[in-house]
Amino acid sequence: MTKDGVIVDTSVLISFFRGEEKIADKVSSLLQNNRVVTTGIIIAELLQGMKDMREESNISDILAETSPLEITIDLWIKAGNLALSLRRKGINLPLTDVAIAALAIEQNLSIFTLDKHFEQIPGVRVYK
Repeated sequence: MTKDGVIVDTSVLISFFRGEEKIADKVSSLLQNNRVVTTGIIIAELLQGMKDMREESNISDILAETSPLEITIDLWIKAGNLALSLRRKGINLPLTDVAIAALAIEQNLSIFTLDKHFEQIPGVRVYK
């Protein structure tokens, strides 16, 4: 992985697998440049939505080309604290997404996502 890695969120990967051209082109470029980063949460979200073995094969092929990062206990603690601080401001987000955001912030990575709520999290850089 290069220092300018990008966490490609589940929402983008789903669009990529559906062949949505604009998204597919960007993801393909990131893959070719070895910039795609993933984590267990994203992998689990993708697998839970599989419809058939062909999709499993496609997911496995893509995952082989990514750099996996795990969310450590320390990062889970940061994610919990971040979720609490957001909730106190009236912003309630899925804990999975807050954990992905905490990982991105910790590793100085951007997030390529279609979910607008990542923009509400201080310190998160959204890949355009």
